[in-house]
Amino acid sequence: RGRGTLAKEKPPILGLIQRGGDIALKMLENVKQKTIEPIIRTTIAPGTLIYTDEYDIYGRLTEWGYQHKTVCHSKGEFARDEDGDGFCEVHVNTIEGFWSLLRSWLRPRRGISQEKLPLYLGFFEFVHNVRRRGKALLGSLLNLILN
Repeated sequence: RGRGTLAKEKPPILGLIQRGGDIALKMLENVKQKTIEPIIRTTIAPGTLIYTDEYDIYGRLTEWGYQHKTVCHSKGEFARDEDGDGFCEVHVNTIEGFWSLLRSWLRPRRGISQEKLPLYLGFFEFVHNVRRRGKALLGSLLNLILN
């Protein structure tokens, strides 16, 4: 499967989400390790356990100082219980669910320019991270603007 690039007008988006926590979104120029490494290093504390699929872009996470566990979608693996407690600790369902929400939100806005896409991503990131809806969201937005 092909990967997008800015040059192909299908910019890739890196999403980093903490289970039960915040998301960080970044539009990328390309999908290369040298592109994601500085973003990961400035966003995630060293030693953190990171769950990914087996896409090779994540292959150097342990070398960069992170713990790393994967699921292999191509082999039909989507979650794994490693300690036998019946709870599948190893999965990427949190980010997969987020991508589904983002795609649903962006779909009606077809044809977003690359110039404006970071603004849409920033707004969606903000909405997710403040965990407020309706009037409460407006209050959080005004608080951000005024402070």
